[in-house]
Amino acid sequence: MKAITQEDLRIKDRENIEETYNTMGNDFVFALKSTCLDENYHPSGKTRLTTNFANLARGENRQQNLRNALNMINNRFNALAHLDNPKGDRYLVKLEIITVTMSIDDKNGSNNLPMIEVLKTNIFDRKTNQYIDGIAGNNYSSYVRDHDFSVLLIEHNKNKSSFSVPENFGDLHGKLYKCFVSSDTYKEHFKKSPIICLSVSSNKTYTRTEYQHPVLGFEYQQDQYSLTDEYFSKMGLKVRFFMPSNSVAPMAFYHAGDLLTDYTDLGLISSISTMETFQKIYRPEIYNANSVAGEIYQPSLKHEDYSLTRVVYDREERNRLAVEQGKYAEEHFIKPYKDILEQWSANFAV
Repeated sequence: MKAITQEDLRIKDRENIEETYNTMGNDFVFALKSTCLDENYHPSGKTRLTTNFANLARGENRQQNLRNALNMINNRFNALAHLDNPKGDRYLVKLEIITVTMSIDDKNGSNNLPMIEVLKTNIFDRKTNQYIDGIAGNNYSSYVRDHDFSVLLIEHNKNKSSFSVPENFGDLHGKLYKCFVSSDTYKEHFKKSPIICLSVSSNKTYTRTEYQHPVLGFEYQQDQYSLTDEYFSKMGLKVRFFMPSNSVAPMAFYHAGDLLTDYTDLGLISSISTMETFQKIYRPEIYNANSVAGEIYQPSLKHEDYSLTRVVYDREERNRLAVEQGKYAEEHFIKPYKDILEQWSANFAV
């Protein structure tokens, strides 16, 4: 296997890479930037502050928060990647934040608009002194998604006796995501399609199947499709639920291709270790519970038998910022470019 150098991975900040799409006389330009996520990480003014990693990186405990979270990720990775790893310290997970912005060229000029952020995992093997490519996706955040769930959906259901979903809910977001992932820019920097790993839904029931994957663990099936599943399906993503070895609850793995064959074992382990760590911090009632999910499992954020990690996380701030950033997307993206976006969306096809 050819060694992947640090330069190949471009873990340090790299120059923006742009990919242009003609949009019926207008241009969409995607720009990609990578930032190293380590204990010295500081969220920039352009970072989406609702991301798990941005939440940890603020306040007087920011550096210790990040250090503890990264140690949890590395310890979990080595526990899962235990073959030929007797001391449990063979691997290090290096994380980079991938920030994607989009410019729309119109008669008012070009505007650089924040779009999405994901995490890319990279694995350093201390035994071979090589870097191993990981997986992009993992933690996924989006301004348009914040708008859809924290602004549009709330406004649509205000003062209504029963819950409903707006017409074409998630259509624009799904097409923007597909447009970016199918771009030459994405393919130039990432070899495989993203895996996005989320918590299971607290209002769904999950049943364990007989199937057990050597890395992902026991597969679970949910009793019904969720709104998040439908939203992500418009991004071209399917979902499967797995509970890895020594985990206490299943996680949702959203993917485009074949989850079981398209990725290496170490790549999958990097996603599990990263996202399980964030879920233990963010949703300890589910992922740091003191009891393991049974054959039939319904997660609950009201569960009281759980342990806290040594990481400070402001869950209330995260929810508040989701609304603020959803409104920002509405003010700077959705409303000003409504006609252009509708025209583009009507003609877009992958």
